[in-house]
Amino acid sequence: MRPIRWGILGCGRIAGKFTADLKLVDGAVLHAAASTDLTRAQEFARTHGFRHAFGSYRELCESEVDVIYVATPHGLHHSHVRLCLEYGKAVLCEKAFTLNVRQLDELITLARARNIFMMEAFWTRFTPQYMKARQMAESGAIGQIKMVSADFGFRAPVPLAQRLFDPQLGGGA
Repeated sequence: MRPIRWGILGCGRIAGKFTADLKLVDGAVLHAAASTDLTRAQEFARTHGFRHAFGSYRELCESEVDVIYVATPHGLHHSHVRLCLEYGKAVLCEKAFTLNVRQLDELITLARARNIFMMEAFWTRFTPQYMKARQMAESGAIGQIKMVSADFGFRAPVPLAQRLFDPQLGGGA
């Protein structure tokens, strides 16, 4: 299996957490990190061991990365994933993928038309307990499912981060 050169688009906290786990993946090469601030990209690259740092997302897309992890704020995902796809780069995008279904449909259409891998980084879908629950549901082992009740919540930091609650920035439920 040939090494896969990873690029990180957006050098924030979530990108750092993702990169820490990516280092544990056989064949993953930490190739490049990009931010709109070159100094920030350089610091992120130095801290996490990336070979290159770029001060623009376009430079990252023009580089020799195989796949790009998009870790910018939710409201920017659509335009950033689109940029990656336009350059023919495979994409793993942090959740939430887009702010609405119209944006998502546009990206799916583009990725399919160009035969490019694109996926939301919804990691919980691949945990052993989720896979077992799905297997049990599909096999009928737990009977017919008539309803599912689920929630996701967290204690919001004080002061409240605007991006967590502003729908225009992808915040809220």
